[in-house]
Amino acid sequence: MERSYLTKIFVLEDDPVFGRIVQKALEEASDTYEVQLFTHGAELLSHLHEQPDVVSIDYGLPDMTGLDVLTRVHEYNSDIGKIFLSGQETLEVVIEAFNNGADNYIIKNANALVQLKNTIRSLSGKANLRKEVEELRTHVIDRNKYSSIVGESPEIAKVMGMIQKVENSNILVMITGESGTGKEVVANALHYNSPRKRKPFVAVNMAAIPADLIESELFGHEKGAFTGATGRRIGKFEEANGGTIFLDEIGEMDINLQTKLLRVLQENKISRLGSNKEISLNVRVVAATNKNLNLRVRDGLFREDLYYRLQGFLIHLPPLRDRGNDVVILARHFLQQFCKSNKIPEKVLSRSAAEALLRHNWPGNVRELRSMIERAVLISDSGEIHNEDLIFADAVWV
Repeated sequence: MERSYLTKIFVLEDDPVFGRIVQKALEEASDTYEVQLFTHGAELLSHLHEQPDVVSIDYGLPDMTGLDVLTRVHEYNSDIGKIFLSGQETLEVVIEAFNNGADNYIIKNANALVQLKNTIRSLSGKANLRKEVEELRTHVIDRNKYSSIVGESPEIAKVMGMIQKVENSNILVMITGESGTGKEVVANALHYNSPRKRKPFVAVNMAAIPADLIESELFGHEKGAFTGATGRRIGKFEEANGGTIFLDEIGEMDINLQTKLLRVLQENKISRLGSNKEISLNVRVVAATNKNLNLRVRDGLFREDLYYRLQGFLIHLPPLRDRGNDVVILARHFLQQFCKSNKIPEKVLSRSAAEALLRHNWPGNVRELRSMIERAVLISDSGEIHNEDLIFADAVWV
């Protein structure tokens, strides 16, 4: 569950009656909003040390223009959400407001309060994310520990903070996120920064193993346990004993085997197929899925009791499209990595290529970006990757 933070909102409005209407509407919209009303620009500016999260600014004020206030607020702290709520519809004013840092410009009309509440909800969410990241940073995230996790966005800093909270415990961790967001990278970071780091890390892709082989793959078998079992086989859980087992794409697990997995998670013991002997386990379990397991429970494809057992500690990975400039940081990382591993003279990313990467929606996330950069290195005929060297996965091949 996401933590709720107080959102401090300053409303600057020269009409006190309309100002109180705005204040009342916002206070009724959320019990996490604290709204302070001002009628003069200088008065609002003198209270900026109180660190508002969002300011709503009218254009016409008794002592200065709203544009002057907007500029001063932006100079004081560019992270403050800034909204112009004004009856001024002149195009030049609108353009100047956006140029001076406004996040939105709302014309006073019948729909103005709805637009204002929607904008503040969005800006409040961004402010809450910044607060959460800062809170995590107070616990001092050692960036060198997580060198395998590339990126500098608040979203990825939050992920590293979550890893740090849980890496030294034995609690089951569930990693969620779209395909290609780097769930195995996070599982690796959990293991190699834990007390188990000198023991095995065993990754199992549940979707890649045929249903009739997965029980043997996970728990092992004795000679003669079934046709073709010509010798003893150690399963993945036993192989990972003392370390970490990573169960990727757990949502694809055959429902008939889910009961046995639940028992293993509860009792920390396994039996190889064809054997009555129990083997005690000391294994950290990290699971991952790109599926909505709640929906799979509803559809009868996933056991409800296993679903709840897996809700130990949740880490959600954001899609690449929500990580801002991390796209460019990752692209440069993959570019350097691919050139080095293939003994290709180092290449750089051009500005036009970087802009093209930022515009793309990345349905395949980090995995798609890596493949595209490796392809671009081979296509490029110079020491620089240009826009025309980028062939996106959804491009039409002729």
